[in-house]
Amino acid sequence: MSSNAVQSTNNAVSWDEQGGWEANGAWGSRSSAGRKLDLAHWQARLDALRAEHHVPAASLAILVGGTVHELASGVLHRGTGVEATTDSVFQMGSIAKIYTATLIMRLAESGELDLDAPVVDVLPEFSVAGPDAAKEITVRRLLSHTSGLTCDFTYDTGRGDDCLAKYVEAAKDVALDCPPGTALSYSSVGYNVLGRIVEVVTGKVWDEALRDLLLTPLGVTHTMTLPEEALRFRAAMGHLGEAGQDPDPAPSWDLMPRSAGPYGRVIATAGDVVRLARMHLEGGVAQDGTRILSEETVALMRRRVVDSPDKWTVSADGWGLGWTLYDWDGVQGYGHDGASIGQYGYLRVVPSAGVGVALLTNGGGARELYAALFRELLAELAEVTMPEPFAPPAEPPAVDLAPLVGTYRREGVVITVTERDGAAHAVYEFVDGMKDFSEPLEIDLVPVTDTVFAGTGVGAAFSEDYMPVVFSTLRDGTGCVYIGMRCGPKTA
Repeated sequence: MSSNAVQSTNNAVSWDEQGGWEANGAWGSRSSAGRKLDLAHWQARLDALRAEHHVPAASLAILVGGTVHELASGVLHRGTGVEATTDSVFQMGSIAKIYTATLIMRLAESGELDLDAPVVDVLPEFSVAGPDAAKEITVRRLLSHTSGLTCDFTYDTGRGDDCLAKYVEAAKDVALDCPPGTALSYSSVGYNVLGRIVEVVTGKVWDEALRDLLLTPLGVTHTMTLPEEALRFRAAMGHLGEAGQDPDPAPSWDLMPRSAGPYGRVIATAGDVVRLARMHLEGGVAQDGTRILSEETVALMRRRVVDSPDKWTVSADGWGLGWTLYDWDGVQGYGHDGASIGQYGYLRVVPSAGVGVALLTNGGGARELYAALFRELLAELAEVTMPEPFAPPAEPPAVDLAPLVGTYRREGVVITVTERDGAAHAVYEFVDGMKDFSEPLEIDLVPVTDTVFAGTGVGAAFSEDYMPVVFSTLRDGTGCVYIGMRCGPKTA
């Protein structure tokens, strides 16, 4: 079922200048490259690809020529049959990090926060496992995922306004993935610390600061952080199930605690996500002319801070201050991915073409839908050639596995790499506070290069046919392995 819902909003440009209704009945506009955007065509592609990949609902927003176009398809809940519309809201998971990063940069720009000051200067109570490591963690390192803080520490500190303060306190003994400043390691903990910094600097809880300092001046009306706020709108339900089949509604709408907000819970329409991207694309100015960030700050956020050893899990070539950075055969872009329970979001921006695209979904083969749809969209609108899906070559290279064999560990996870009859194998085991998260994953490793392997047998756990497993080295020479953008140093 498809709602075939289409909506377009204009940014200070008349409809005649943008195209308007075409003779064939399709809504058209001009991209910066002079192409027409045939929304009837893209609605049909969204409907077809959504059905092909068993995604219950998808909402798509396209920014081109200064105009935001919104489409929707499918049902928000397969149990109730409620249709998706362009004003339906979805959970976006880690795309929330871009909102928190933007908020932090507003405070830095105003002089209220020093990006290079140690976090302990703002949060004296902040500490981490390891002597003196906290003094080396700066706001800039938190933004760029180079703080060494781990990712997977979800801790329910209740629904009170003190939830982030309690979270930072609870995270004191959580081990670092790697020493600060030595490597990229994707960190949700770091973004919760940023959320707490926002609270201390502004005197407001993170939710309120986000609303007052970003959402309101941005002029968005369908973006929120709390479940009770989402109930005012048509809200998508996440769905779970086996690959290649229609999924069923998840057992709960949202399992994340309130303390997950800065790293993982902003709820919005696809159109509102693209409006945030448009502000960044247009030098920090909202649609009504309100300046939210300076051009210099916007540029700084998407300046590369660190290269990404794992260029496949979220298509990242590097990281800026919040933004994931992409290099599509010389065409530069930025964006972010996100996931919550059965809901997945994708945001891509191509500044050279003035194009931004957001896709929000509620289950099924969401990543396959994203890859197919964005490959077509970005080629048409921005002359971007996206990489082919990650997979091993037909004839994998011969690799000396001896240097890679061993035990790797990060907070909550132990990865054991062995050699079996000349082939590499890994066991991905959840331990400590995450020991009940899943049974150990048995992963065969097929060589792509001498340090990059395609992991098989993980099923839907990582939403991929093949999972990238990337071996690298920290600055001190310690070997490490990346799975899911998280760095696990070699311990034995």
